[in-house]
Order: sequence, then C-alpha cells, then structure tokens
Amino acid sequence: MTSRFWRGRRSAAVAGIVFGVLLLAALTMVRLALSDTDIDSLRSDPSRRALIGLSLNLVPFAGIAFLWFIGVVRDQLGEVEDRLFSTVFLGSGLLFLAMLFVGSVTTSTVLSLVSAQNASAELFDYGRVTTQGLISVYALRMAAVFTLSVSTVGMRTGALPRWVAYSGYVVALGLMVAAGEHKWVQLIFPAWVLMVSVVILATSPSERGTVT
Repeated sequence: MTSRFWRGRRSAAVAGIVFGVLLLAALTMVRLALSDTDIDSLRSDPSRRALIGLSLNLVPFAGIAFLWFIGVVRDQLGEVEDRLFSTVFLGSGLLFLAMLFVGSVTTSTVLSLVSAQNASAELFDYGRVTTQGLISVYALRMAAVFTLSVSTVGMRTGALPRWVAYSGYVVALGLMVAAGEHKWVQLIFPAWVLMVSVVILATSPSERGTVT
C-alpha cells in the first residue's frame, strides 16, 4: 500500500510542490542579492554573498524533486502515454535541469572567487553573463517546451483540467518571449509547476474525467 502511494499521483504532486517552493525561493534570493550587479558592492557585502550561497544550496534539492516529478508523471501516464509528447516532455525536462545545474555551478565558482578577492571585474561579468545565458535564454526555453508538453499531454489524457493546461500555454509563451529580458518572469515556471501539483493533490481522477 505504501509503495503504491509513493508511486501514485500524490507522489508527483508532493515532488512538484517541493520543486516549486525550493526553486521559487532560490530564484527570488538570487534576484534580491544581485539587484546591484557591481562586483565591489557584492565583495563588500557578505550578507548578499551568503544569500546567494543559500539559494545555490537549494538548487540540488529542487533538482531531485523535479526528477521525481518527471518520473512519477511518466509512470502515471502508462499505456496512454503519447510517445511524441512524452519524448519532448522528458528531453526538455532533463535539459532544463542540466543547464540549471551548470548555471548554478558557474555562479558558485564566481562567488567563491569574489569571496576570496580573486575575481576581477571582467571575470565577474563573464560568469554573470554566462549564467544569465544558461538560465534565462536556454534553460527557461526548455522549461517552456516542458510546460507545453505537460499541458498538451495533461489535456489529452484528462490528467489536468483544461484551465490548467491553457494556463500552461500562456506560461510557455511568457517564458519564450520575456524570460531573457525580464528576470522576474522566470518565477512563473516553478510557480506553474507548484500550481499543477496542488491541483493534482487536491483533485481525484473521477473529478477530472477523461479527454479523448
């Protein structure tokens, strides 16, 4: 009974909630700490460096929860799984996670150099631009594809209410268009996963029906 519970939709919901909360917290802390991107102000303010360090420590746990979320969702689709959208769903999710981790490692490295007074302004700018490109341009575009595929599969199988699926299309469009230029827009992806997870947790298959 316990095994069936943790492989069920509630397991996916819990994993999605953990991921959403942790990534929302991590991204928010980074945005607040890097509101001023001048290296001298960051070097002279240990509290800001500590805030960034804390956010980076949350990322691996968010990644573990996201992997669990992907795995359980695929398991729940079972025989009704659409191979095309399932492949896109899995590939985009893994690419998002890989680039999120690489961006976090880059940030951690630059932060260590700044703390040790070994980072020049040029090196700091290189790390900042590299991380921004990885997260804002590439990782969140993969998050948009992930959101599109989850919304489509969820609507086709009846696993998600239509309004949740339609909101996913809006979120994906926002990530595609604005995530690179407007940093706070990045928060809508973990927020959407959190919302989807709460919906899964709060509803039963009988309440959603089946979509053909």
